[in-house]
Amino acid sequence: MFSALSLRIRILLFFALMAFGGTFIVGLALFLGYRSALTDGPASGFLLSGILAGFGLIGLSVGIWLLFDENVAKPIERLAATMRTHAHARVDADVDTHAARYLGDLAPAAEAVSTKLNRSTLDTAELVAEETQRLTEEKQRLTALLTEIPVAMILVSPSDQIVLYDGQAAEALAQVAPPRLNASVFDYFQADTLNQAHAELDKTGKEVSFQAIGAGDRFSFDARLKPLGHAPGYMILIDDAHISISPDAARPLTYDFDLFDASQVSDVLNTPITDMTYVVFDSETTGLLPHKDEIVQLGAVRVINGKIVIGEQINQLVNPGMKIPAASIKVHHVTNEMVADAPPIQTVATDFHHFARGAVIVAHNAPFDMAFLRRHARKMEIEWDHPILDTVLLSAVLFGASETHTLDALCDRLGVTIPEHLRHTALGDAQATAEVLCLMLPMLASRGFDTFGKVIEQTRKHGRLLEDLN
Repeated sequence: MFSALSLRIRILLFFALMAFGGTFIVGLALFLGYRSALTDGPASGFLLSGILAGFGLIGLSVGIWLLFDENVAKPIERLAATMRTHAHARVDADVDTHAARYLGDLAPAAEAVSTKLNRSTLDTAELVAEETQRLTEEKQRLTALLTEIPVAMILVSPSDQIVLYDGQAAEALAQVAPPRLNASVFDYFQADTLNQAHAELDKTGKEVSFQAIGAGDRFSFDARLKPLGHAPGYMILIDDAHISISPDAARPLTYDFDLFDASQVSDVLNTPITDMTYVVFDSETTGLLPHKDEIVQLGAVRVINGKIVIGEQINQLVNPGMKIPAASIKVHHVTNEMVADAPPIQTVATDFHHFARGAVIVAHNAPFDMAFLRRHARKMEIEWDHPILDTVLLSAVLFGASETHTLDALCDRLGVTIPEHLRHTALGDAQATAEVLCLMLPMLASRGFDTFGKVIEQTRKHGRLLEDLN
């Protein structure tokens, strides 16, 4: 019957309880003080009345606050989080009408809006699916056409950032470091010869042949710089590579043409979170002590323009140089035989450091995973000075500190499915973390936390969560 009352009447009852409860407590305190005054004197009676009334009113206030917090404040917070999840992460999250049963018509109204929005989303999704199918067919035709071209190619923006590369070019870039979009082309090629060829391209407007040399003298090959007509940017074509590139291999394309218009990040704190590049990673270890245990597997994916870049990932076993305890094997299923021939952490961490260059590093409980990497930083002569985001703290910002913030709970809340065979693998957990990150970014922006600095400011309010976890 109480759940059928209107929200306004419920709020009135809270205040009525406070008023009548306070009156009763004060009256009872005066009565007991009066009885004490008859035997011990007026001073003792007044003192007893004051003490009893004070503690009674404090107790009443705490009790009413707990009722209000549990039945009004928390349900409103959960309801708001659910609606934002639906609106900005496009997750069909059910409204928990039972938990919000004391909020009057608010929960049913929110459920009606959610249902209506879901129907509109389905209609939009059908149109998007049709357009996606058309774009997929166009990409397949483009891929088939490029397969006939006996060169590897890299498309570069006017600011010298990599916008597109094919499978053969990826093999060439991998001789230096894992290939990645939005990376400076000078991370892979020596600047002198490339700048000289580019200067000639600007001067003549015609194709230029040059000797491309990899960073660190990793390779050299005959190449050409080709202009893009009247469009900005240029293309690097690899003709005669002195490295292993199979001309008959399938030619997958990795690209994001929006990067042509992307500006370089100069002030990280004031950069919109949707414009930043993220590298999301996870590690599996021999144990839970970063000062003595070691990484046995590292997985990472990249997120650009709010989307996971298909094909840009690290999925690497690591030889820890020590035996993996049986208890740890039961969790991640990485055995001593699997890592026997794997590279050491110095090699894997160096590749990951390059993979994350110019990006924000993201992890679920980042201090734990980063502690393993930082332990070996001095030996590898690298610095982990990347900006870092933690999805545990992002979850607390969006859904409240009192909620559960495990990766499984966050995935359930946002409708992200981790295939069972990938759970507790480094790449599987990194992929899941990246998916929830992509869903949370627009939710954060909708709350007004639209720059990296504003997000960091909010996460610092929940730093205690990580202290409790670790």
